[in-house]
Amino acid sequence: MSPAVFSHGDLRLYLLSLLAESPQHGYGIIQALTDRTGGTYTPSAGTIYPRLAKLEEEGLVTKSVDGRTTIYAITGAGRSELTARESDLAGIEAGLTDSVRLIANEVRQSVQEAMKSLRADLATAEHDDRRASKSRPRTPLDDERIVSREEVHRADAVINAFRARVRTDLRTHVAKGGALPASVVSQLEDGLDTAAKAVTAALAALNRG
Repeated sequence: MSPAVFSHGDLRLYLLSLLAESPQHGYGIIQALTDRTGGTYTPSAGTIYPRLAKLEEEGLVTKSVDGRTTIYAITGAGRSELTARESDLAGIEAGLTDSVRLIANEVRQSVQEAMKSLRADLATAEHDDRRASKSRPRTPLDDERIVSREEVHRADAVINAFRARVRTDLRTHVAKGGALPASVVSQLEDGLDTAAKAVTAALAALNRG
């Protein structure tokens, strides 16, 4: 999603909607936009701050300084504009949802293409191995290495597919306005750590055998 997703005036209105949810500092606004667009649009400070300054000039936003952080908050006039342009905001949010859905489809297509490429690589490797075996006798160790190489490729594909699926689910959930508590991420970390330890233990057992 490029900045063009927000047509003239759309980003301005969407900034008001973000501030209507809660006061934010500039970085928080940029991060919120990144999350709501599935990570495909991260505006620069040079894009956001001039628009915030314009909103402040129009009396739709106020700012206050907390230490070294500037906090922006919507005003009553800003909320009135949001109410008056409720249908416009709904159209913007529908467009973002459609964009995130397209991103998810692209991720799935990318995984499918990666699997197709993997199968082609494995077929090429098997062909090369057959050619090499003609010049010398094929041993059980050769067979074991071929199988191991294929399984490494399969493991890579499984890991990449898992990453793509979880990343898409998380970003789609947040883009639709859902909350993502730290406990969910902690659960993901614990699950991955458990899986990694299981793989390490299984390989260690094979080495001991």
